[in-house]
Amino acid sequence: MSKIALSGDASGTGTFTIASPNSNSNYTLTLPQVTTTVVGTDATQTLTNKTLGSGLVMGASAITSGTSQASTSGTSIDFTGIPSWVKRITVMLNGISKSGTANFLVQLGTSGGVTTTGYVAKAGYVGSGGTGGVSSTSGFPTGGDAAGTIFVSGAFVFTNVSGNIWVGALSASTDPNNYSVCGGGTVTLSGTLDRVRITTTNGTDTFDAGSINILYE
Repeated sequence: MSKIALSGDASGTGTFTIASPNSNSNYTLTLPQVTTTVVGTDATQTLTNKTLGSGLVMGASAITSGTSQASTSGTSIDFTGIPSWVKRITVMLNGISKSGTANFLVQLGTSGGVTTTGYVAKAGYVGSGGTGGVSSTSGFPTGGDAAGTIFVSGAFVFTNVSGNIWVGALSASTDPNNYSVCGGGTVTLSGTLDRVRITTTNGTDTFDAGSINILYE
């Protein structure tokens, strides 16, 4: 038979009382076979790796921020290591600019690399410089771009429909033509999403201003 030992603290002077509730039923408190600390209801408690309901996991269900990257050089910016449980990703564009007239382009990818084909995506724009639209099969495009055009604010939101099917939606504004830009599209990846790339439709224009970050959940 295993034993239960109660051990007091030699330095303490207080008295701790174990009290039973007002009940006519019998209950059993079973202790785990681990060395641990029982947390009282008045203390701050943290759940780690506990399943909540159907498919929800503490820590995996909260919004997580990536590390902001300066979009001041290079032809593409990648965010990798996105966890397999992610169902929604927000790509935030903060005053980004580029050297040429190509449209910005966001591509999704898997551990095998960035997906560059199979997109059905469009973007339209309206503003003081006129109206127009673009479409792409190689990524999710923006619209109304030109040399010197800066995305003052904007975001792509990508949501998992089922399996490896993702849809995207864009809402942004540009300067100096005061364009309002919106867009959307879909792509089916070859596997589980784990990365996002921000580049341009020609792949050669270079970033020269701003910053980019992602949120995932």
